[in-house]
Amino acid sequence: MKRSAADIREDLKTHVDFLAEAGAGFVLRGGQNNAAASPGDNAQAPPSSASTLPSLAGLPAQTAAERKALEEIDDQVRVCKLCVLHKFRTKAVPGEGNRSAELMFIGEGPGRDEDMQGRPFVGRAGQLLRKIIAAMTFREDEVYITNMVKCRPPDNRVPHHEEMESCSSYLIRQIELIRPRVIVTLGKTPTDYFVPGREGMTARRGRFGDYRGIPVMPTFHPSYLVRNEGNRELKRMVWEDMQKVMTFLGRK
Repeated sequence: MKRSAADIREDLKTHVDFLAEAGAGFVLRGGQNNAAASPGDNAQAPPSSASTLPSLAGLPAQTAAERKALEEIDDQVRVCKLCVLHKFRTKAVPGEGNRSAELMFIGEGPGRDEDMQGRPFVGRAGQLLRKIIAAMTFREDEVYITNMVKCRPPDNRVPHHEEMESCSSYLIRQIELIRPRVIVTLGKTPTDYFVPGREGMTARRGRFGDYRGIPVMPTFHPSYLVRNEGNRELKRMVWEDMQKVMTFLGRK
């Protein structure tokens, strides 16, 4: 579909706004940092998968039956009672976006705004994530956004292990059916699940991991940036991470 000049101007404004928040000086020095490395650079090459599950890389194109199966997962999530979190929800949040997206974002769990609307990342952190997506030259309908758990934990606490295990069957099946080329894990909870390690997020972010043949890029959760909104260094690091994803996907 041909896009209007107004839509293009709005995308450019969003892009510039995020880059300004990340620090104009950093952006102008883009050719001097790791994010500008070529796809063949070691910093851009994901390690081999250690998973015993079948690889999802190089599978055939998604079928109509698989797209239908993704819709059925959404329906199952909305009535799910596999764990205690269903008792606290207003609406479950299956995820949204392109069901054959090459880029998937995975957060921790829905917050208050998400629980009210049944959509992922619609609060302040979500607004920042959507700025990041636009700055990466993606439209929102080109990516897929979801969470580790599909119902809001009480008081926005970290999901318990048994809650994530109960909900993981939905998420894993979504990944198997969508088959993104890259997964971005937002924050420690999804990073620990998909690319476990003992280091903190500052040490682990910006380095590709691997989940069943799919490169996984850990980065800070947007809510962490919102809580530290005066810290330009955090925004700069997230933008570095996203530039590596863009390079891998041929977006820069």
